[in-house]
Amino acid sequence: MRPNATDADTILENVKEVSQKFARERKERQRRRELHQEDFDLLKEAGFNLMAVPVDQGGAYVGARQSCRHLSEMLRILAHGDPSVALVASMHPAVISAWLEVPEAPAPYTKAWEDQRRWVFDTAKEGHWWGTIISEPGTGGDPTKSKAPAVKDPNGDGYLITGQKHFGSGSGMTSFMITQALPEGEDSPDTFIFDMRGVPWDGSTGAKLIAPWDGQGMTATQSHGMEFKNMPATRAAWPGQSARNMVRQALGQPGGLAFTSVIVGVIETAVETARAQLDGKRDSMKPFEQVEWARVEMESWLIQQAYEGAHRDVESGADAARSGLLCKETVAELAESVMVRISKVIGGSAYSRSQPYGFWLEDVRALGFLRPPWGFAFDRIISGAWSSRV
Repeated sequence: MRPNATDADTILENVKEVSQKFARERKERQRRRELHQEDFDLLKEAGFNLMAVPVDQGGAYVGARQSCRHLSEMLRILAHGDPSVALVASMHPAVISAWLEVPEAPAPYTKAWEDQRRWVFDTAKEGHWWGTIISEPGTGGDPTKSKAPAVKDPNGDGYLITGQKHFGSGSGMTSFMITQALPEGEDSPDTFIFDMRGVPWDGSTGAKLIAPWDGQGMTATQSHGMEFKNMPATRAAWPGQSARNMVRQALGQPGGLAFTSVIVGVIETAVETARAQLDGKRDSMKPFEQVEWARVEMESWLIQQAYEGAHRDVESGADAARSGLLCKETVAELAESVMVRISKVIGGSAYSRSQPYGFWLEDVRALGFLRPPWGFAFDRIISGAWSSRV
C-alpha cells in the first residue's frame, strides 16, 4: 500500500488492499459487535480521509462530478471486506459535503465560512473522522423537525445543546459529529458540530450513553444513542434556511449514494459467494431453485443499473438528488429480496452462523433505515412525483 497518497486513483488502489485484508478475516469480522481503531488507522494510511478535502486544500476531492464515482467505488470495494467499517467510513465525506461543495458564503458570513471550511479540512487532513448523530425521537427521521434546544453558551461563542439523539454511527471512532438543533429565538433547526474528542460518555461533560448499539442490522457500527445535556457545540458558520437551500443546490448529487454504494458492495460479494457455492449443484437444482436464482441474477443486475444510472446523472451535471433517492430506495428493496432468494436456493444451511448469508441479509436491510429513512424517503418521492423528471 502506497502511504501518503493524495490522488484518488492511488487511494482507490490502497482501499482495495485494505478491503482484501478485511475479506480474509470475514468470519471473525461478521461476529464483531464493536469497531476497532486499527481499521480506521489503515484507512487513514490509505488516504481515505483526504477524499473529504479539496485538492486546493491539500486533499484529493475535485468536486461532485469528478469525485463522486471514486468515493462510491472506494466504499463499494471496502464493503466487500467489512460492511460495518465501510458504512461508518461513508459518513465522513457525506457529513463534510456542505463545506466541500460550497466554497463561499455571502456577506456577512464570508470570512467565518472560509475559516470554518479551512478548519474542517485541516481536521480531516490530520486524520480525524467525522460522523453524524442527527436522528431524534419523534421526528420520523426528518431533521427539520428537531426540537432539541440550542442555547448560547454564556461563557463562550458557541452553543449548548440538550436532548436525546440516536443512530450515532461510528461513535468512539469519530472526533466530530454533526447534529441538528433549534437555536433559541428561532423558528427552524440548524446544523451544529459536536467536538467528541476526549468526551466521556457518563454525562459529566454533557454526553451520556443511554442506548449502546445492540448489533442488529449493521452489526459493528456502534450506532449508539446518546442523551445530551448542555453539550457544547459549534454552529455552522453560514446559518439559516438560505444556507441549507444553497447547500442543496450546490450539491446537486444524491446524498444517500455513499450508503447505497456500501450495500451494492455487499450484494456483489454475496452473489459471487453463492454462485461459487452452487457451482457444483447447478445441474441438479430443482425448478424452484432455478427460478429463484434467475431472479437473483435479474435483481442484482437491476441494482447495478440503478447504481450506474445515479452516477451518470452526477457526472452529467444534472440535479441528481431525486435519482439518487430513487436509487437508494430501489436498491434497499432489491437487496433484501436478493438475499432472501439466495438463502432459499442455498437451503437451510444459510441460517447457520458458519455461513455469511444471514449477516449479509441484516447488513442490506440497514439501507432503508439510513438517511432518509423509509417513511421520510417515500414522502419525498411522492412530493416530487409530478414536479420532477427522473
